[in-house]
Amino acid sequence: MGRGLLWVLLTGLGMPLLAWAGAQDYEPLSASVRTALSAAISNSRPPRVEFETAGDRLAYLEWLAEMSNRLKSRQPNFVVRRDLLETVYYEAKRAGLEPSLVLGLIQVESNFRKYAVSQAGARGLTQVMPFWVDLIGDGDPSKLFDLRVNIRFGCVILRHYLDQEQGSLFRALGRYNGSLGQADYPNLVLAAWKKWEYTPELQPSLPTRAALPTGALSGH
Repeated sequence: MGRGLLWVLLTGLGMPLLAWAGAQDYEPLSASVRTALSAAISNSRPPRVEFETAGDRLAYLEWLAEMSNRLKSRQPNFVVRRDLLETVYYEAKRAGLEPSLVLGLIQVESNFRKYAVSQAGARGLTQVMPFWVDLIGDGDPSKLFDLRVNIRFGCVILRHYLDQEQGSLFRALGRYNGSLGQADYPNLVLAAWKKWEYTPELQPSLPTRAALPTGALSGH
């Protein structure tokens, strides 16, 4: 059976698909960091982007239309595509990340396959290892195949690694992939990030991290 036909059959059945990316390594977390990450994951604020001005909203809508057009070849379903992009934008901004970076990470990790599973067992769009659900979630790894849950975990974990590496994206990406000190994976994500970059004609205000519970993501 050809790989393309197998992909169609498995996605049609809702079954996991193998991804060839690496995965995060388990590292013990201090109590304060674990509490902060748990709060960031469980925060129940609705995933709605808020804008200070009408210009900011128009810039977002322009970005959304452009990204939807770029993603169409990978995800032809408009509703699914729109939901994915809106979620990426919200969760990326919430974690203080660039949406284009998160799109690049998803491209490298899973190629936008919701049910992707790596050889190491990492799951979903952002390829999150199941141990994270035990550490900072509710213990149900099946939820990592949920679009919103998976993207939130991916963004919070990457933000955690960025803070841990004092803002070094190269090292943070290495930790995310479980390949710290090696250049291949960070370079792949950085290259993919460039392909998703887009500057709307209407310039939005500088992004600010959405309000989170006190100490979330910082470990303080």
